[in-house]
Amino acid sequence: MLGGTFDKNKIKDKIKNFDKKITQGDFWKNKLNAQKILKEKNFFGTILENYNFTIKEIENLEQLLELATKENNSAVIKDCEKKINLLLNQIKKTEVSCFLSGENDHLDTYIEIHAGAGGTESQDWAQMLRRMYSKWIEKKKSKFEIISEHRGDEAGIKSSTLKVTGPYVYGWLKSESGVHRLVRISPFDSSARRHTSFASVWVYPVVDDTVKIDIQEKDIRVDTYRSSGAGGQHVNTTDSAVRITHLPTNIVVQCQNERSQHKNKETCFNMLKARLYKHEMEKKEAASENLAKSKSDIGWGHQIRSYVLQPYQLVKDLRNNLENTDPESVLDGDIDEFLEAALYQTKGKK
Repeated sequence: MLGGTFDKNKIKDKIKNFDKKITQGDFWKNKLNAQKILKEKNFFGTILENYNFTIKEIENLEQLLELATKENNSAVIKDCEKKINLLLNQIKKTEVSCFLSGENDHLDTYIEIHAGAGGTESQDWAQMLRRMYSKWIEKKKSKFEIISEHRGDEAGIKSSTLKVTGPYVYGWLKSESGVHRLVRISPFDSSARRHTSFASVWVYPVVDDTVKIDIQEKDIRVDTYRSSGAGGQHVNTTDSAVRITHLPTNIVVQCQNERSQHKNKETCFNMLKARLYKHEMEKKEAASENLAKSKSDIGWGHQIRSYVLQPYQLVKDLRNNLENTDPESVLDGDIDEFLEAALYQTKGKK
């Protein structure tokens, strides 16, 4: 089915292996690991259940289609073909879900967004990207909170970090890291000229206590400052916001969403731990050099996706050439086809 990627027996074996672990006497000794196993079992169990139901529905429709063809009932034939195509598309989505089997795919995730050069134009674009991801998160019935936000001088945001919680959100969003380019008639230009804006997106997993990352006190610098952005007037009255710089890697994390400096510092350390873990992952995959290069220069040479609103309308992924001629729907969070294509592409390279 669909290139033979979906292997029902392999998923059954996964579930049997989970069941075997669950029945072991020391299963709950490590609660975090136990919760992870239960979460994965439920995920793959739902995939298998949906697949079996869809296949049964297709078989029933094929029987009805055969009967309608014999009776030359064009209305029923058309209806059956439409429903079968919808179900085949559902199987494709089920197949894509099977690609979410990476070591960290089940984890929650952080999304960092940074405006590129260009002032208000790029800062507005960064906010549009944040809205796009927020809409996608809502469609998936997942949740997010704004960890940090630095507002633009006139509009938009200079940078922002979201923490996203939900099933396999890191697995779905990990391919979004890179530079995103916007072309449009500027709403900030009185001459209505076309402008090109850039913003970078950085996605990394929220790691739990099972991951051990050693952070030496001598390797970090902690700065506090007054918050700006969401949080009301109170956040601006004290130096509650926290920024931590990891000196050996030059990784910087910041948080201002809590009124308590202590809580913001704790969140920052968790973010730093996640970033350092991601950094080690990339070194192992021999990919850190390319990713670092893509983040170092927010400009023409390191784009992953282009969004053109004028003079024509087109969203194009530059890694696999997937195109969508409805940028409005994409910016409203309909990005599944791009995420699925990236999963297919990654799977094909393995």
